[in-house]
Amino acid sequence: MHSFPLLCSLVLCNGLMVAAQRKVQELPDEDEEEESPARIRTPQTLSRGWGDDIEWVQTYEEGLARSKQSKKPLMVIHHLEDCPYSQALRKAFASSTEIQRMAQEDFIMLNLVHSSSDDNMAPDGHYVPRILFVDPSMTVRADITGKYGNRMYTYEPQDISALIENMRQAKSLLHTEL
Repeated sequence: MHSFPLLCSLVLCNGLMVAAQRKVQELPDEDEEEESPARIRTPQTLSRGWGDDIEWVQTYEEGLARSKQSKKPLMVIHHLEDCPYSQALRKAFASSTEIQRMAQEDFIMLNLVHSSSDDNMAPDGHYVPRILFVDPSMTVRADITGKYGNRMYTYEPQDISALIENMRQAKSLLHTEL
């Protein structure tokens, strides 16, 4: 006799748990139509503030594979979250519409908060921030540098025009060399 109220309580709790889970996960009910993928926007956690509209790869190895497959150069940004120089460059990078457009259309993009296993990605040291380009033949473009002799691959916020020019160079060299 006591088992019937217990069973009803369990069924009610299960219904409440399913409803709460749907609300938390924002799952559509079975009888509702799902939203089209074009209207659903997944959070871009890989951007780390460098540009939420850019498609970022997760690893250096994935970036190399996607670069080779797409015939687009890979742009690798080495930075640290709590580094004031990295933060300043990130802000300038994210606010430049030209950089954002080129990054979205012409490059495979990767930002790393740790060192790559490829020693070619640190031709003159493991400082941050530094930006290197890799062409689809998997050659690190050590010849595309910033303007500092002691940190050849670093850029500061006032160097955004030099970075834009280097991005153009990485793109144009790609078309003439492949």
